[in-house]
Amino acid sequence: MIKALNLTKTYGRTTVLNISSLEIGAGESFGLVGNNGAGKTTFFSLITDLIKATSGEVRSKDKNVYLSNHWKEYTGSFLDESFLIDFLSPEEYFEFIGSLHSLSKEEVNRKLEKYADFFNGEIMGKKKFIRDLSKGNQKKVGIIGALFFEPELLILDEPFPHLDPTSVIRLKKIIKETSSKGTAVLISSHDLNHVTEVCERIAVLEKGIILHDIKTSSNTLKELEAYFTPEEE
Repeated sequence: MIKALNLTKTYGRTTVLNISSLEIGAGESFGLVGNNGAGKTTFFSLITDLIKATSGEVRSKDKNVYLSNHWKEYTGSFLDESFLIDFLSPEEYFEFIGSLHSLSKEEVNRKLEKYADFFNGEIMGKKKFIRDLSKGNQKKVGIIGALFFEPELLILDEPFPHLDPTSVIRLKKIIKETSSKGTAVLISSHDLNHVTEVCERIAVLEKGIILHDIKTSSNTLKELEAYFTPEEE
């Protein structure tokens, strides 16, 4: 579904991403891990055409995302709060997102019903603008806004921070269920435990370069922890 070919992003003299070749299949759950500045958000921003590559290309369903808008029809993404329209209420925001996909108000409401536990009574019907919600609840709105029209490709950048433990557990269940239905799910995370639990494949990104690309196994968490554990002097 996603192919990165000779993909680079450079700012000045600094190359923040350099991926010669990467392919993520349809229906695959793919995790991207790395320290701050590794290039995770840059990669996701290139997939969603938020920034222009310095060289190379990202292809989604074999079409260059920079040259075609076709990917927008089947892609749901939430990278940060800038994706939200914060002067709307959650209800208005979901109706707006639904209208982009020809969903009626009734259809939007039916789809949102299954996320009632995740919202935990803190979002809908509170007569609040999105900007007045907590960081965690803003994140919930963005994630479900990306998810509820049932995309073929879901991209989430650091979805777990600011969520309480119960919400994290519920989100992991949602991600697993989404992936099991054939949606390709791309997640970046600093939390090795979470990403190992929900992704069947994990890549380690360091200084813009993919150093490891592994299938998740019972040993993956220990391997990742060992990789990121600094050596004692």
